[in-house]
Amino acid sequence: MAEDTGLDSGRGTGGQASWRDSVPESTATDLENLLGTGISAAQEQLQRNGGFLPFALTVQNDGEVRLVAVTPADAEEGSDGDFDADAMISDLTALLRQNREDFRAAAVVCDILLVEEDSDAIHVATEHREGPVFAAVLPYSADAATHTWEFGELAADTSEPVIWVD
Repeated sequence: MAEDTGLDSGRGTGGQASWRDSVPESTATDLENLLGTGISAAQEQLQRNGGFLPFALTVQNDGEVRLVAVTPADAEEGSDGDFDADAMISDLTALLRQNREDFRAAAVVCDILLVEEDSDAIHVATEHREGPVFAAVLPYSADAATHTWEFGELAADTSEPVIWVD
């Protein structure tokens, strides 16, 4: 059963169509599973380590979900150990493109800054070999008083295909 992502599935919305209504059930299930797994994994890393590096997830041709990660390039001298998240996302995308025959859906998960809200957020961009793409953001912040993480509302975001493109 697909994990409830908290996003509007298009049911009970007064006739308003949703992305889910326009794709086959199995495709929607793959994308929802990747979204839910990506959000959960990022939340777990935040709670355990106080942050997370970009990573990817795939739904293999046999239905198994796998984690895909790349090592960050060495931080430049004097950069306080910061890593280049954009380079890591680019490396993940290239790796997914090279191996796209091995899986039917993928998601890239990264930490972003929502400028207008002045908030950090987990961003999950999913893509299916059949063409559908779907992305979502989950704002978060640290509560210094309780040393816990507070998460906002999961919201849909725009996304463009990057894996099944030539």
